[in-house]
Amino acid sequence: MTDNRSGDRSTDRDEPDRSIPTDRESPVGAPVIRGDESVTGPHAREAVQFDPTDPDSVADAAETVRRFASDDTADDHLYMLRGAAASAALVRGEGSYKAAAERAGGDASVSFIRKWARVHDLPRSVRKQVALGQIAPTAAKHIARVGGEARLLLAWAALDGDLTVRDVRSVASAINNGAPIERALADHGVQLGQLEVTLSPERYRDLRRRASIDGVDPGEIVTEALDEYFE
Repeated sequence: MTDNRSGDRSTDRDEPDRSIPTDRESPVGAPVIRGDESVTGPHAREAVQFDPTDPDSVADAAETVRRFASDDTADDHLYMLRGAAASAALVRGEGSYKAAAERAGGDASVSFIRKWARVHDLPRSVRKQVALGQIAPTAAKHIARVGGEARLLLAWAALDGDLTVRDVRSVASAINNGAPIERALADHGVQLGQLEVTLSPERYRDLRRRASIDGVDPGEIVTEALDEYFE
């Protein structure tokens, strides 16, 4: 069925239709997802906010980035989100990726900081899936390389198509090289907009009946209903 970069605005929510954000909307360094108990549970109390306008907070961000770059944190997605937040705040506080890398020191290269700062700039809907462990932080790095609506489409296709990190990296590279996202995903056996849904028996019955009478694919009816829902 078809279901078919960083600001400081006051809200951090996905809005319908063409106003859907493809970048972060909350202040840089704010633990919107990490501080949400409904997402991270008791870990929310440990969420750290990094303020790029506060010298002491920028110093904390630099230390966090330095440790983050040298630690093996592959299984700790919440820690990786903290590292991404620190990277973004450090860049904003220092004014450039190069200055941020020099301030952090250690293994924190310009490339490393750029990649993770971009993860922090992903929209809330994607960061939430990272926090829940549904999207691997290493996959999020590649999703963040893609601009505009394609980054959201790639994020959801990664979930629905069960793409590996290697697959996401390959698709992101293809998109950035000019390939349409539909084709880049098709090369990995994923049809953009295709997902499996579970309906109540009654709605399943009605959907199939109406699709048969109208002579259309059930997905067309679902899309039409969703178009109306999101208006």
